[in-house]
Amino acid sequence: MRKYAIGDSELISQYKKGNEGAFAILVNRHKKRIYTTIYMIVKDQYLAEDLMQETFVKVVHTIKSGRYNEEGKFLPWVSRIAHNLAIDHFRKAKRYPTIVMEDGSNIFNSIEFSEDSYESHQIQEDINALLRGFIKELPDAQREVLMMRHYMQMSFQEIADATGVSINTALGRMRYALINIRKKMEQKNIAYDQNFYPK
Repeated sequence: MRKYAIGDSELISQYKKGNEGAFAILVNRHKKRIYTTIYMIVKDQYLAEDLMQETFVKVVHTIKSGRYNEEGKFLPWVSRIAHNLAIDHFRKAKRYPTIVMEDGSNIFNSIEFSEDSYESHQIQEDINALLRGFIKELPDAQREVLMMRHYMQMSFQEIADATGVSINTALGRMRYALINIRKKMEQKNIAYDQNFYPK
């Protein structure tokens, strides 16, 4: 039990000096929490295990490259990496998200074309690239809620549980994310169909 008396920062310091066992202690200490964080998002045991391994591989690379600077905040930092990897998995799996604004309008409904020509496909690709850029520019908390809701179809209760906030906070973050995306769309003169309402 003595190993658990050593703080995360000290273990990281030992690991930087070449003590591989120090990192093993860190992994054992936090792997359940990290696995749960990922599993609550992806709902798949094997995928969660893969992403947890990927998380710790990323942690190793960051520490060994000298880019780790989250002193005293190791667990929140690793949790953030795990969240991002889980969300990235869904982002890659779904290139065309369905994002519905507060008024019920669908961002992409106005840019669907009757003929699947090269030009229309290219316009769709360009709009999707713009939208991904808008999403990247959102504050972290807003981007996280929006992606969980629309890329992963999570309920607001599930989002609240996964991010450790109240449902009202999750709803608020979602609302501000949509407002921000709408402003960016209006600045770029991208229209969306206000007559579309989701089922």
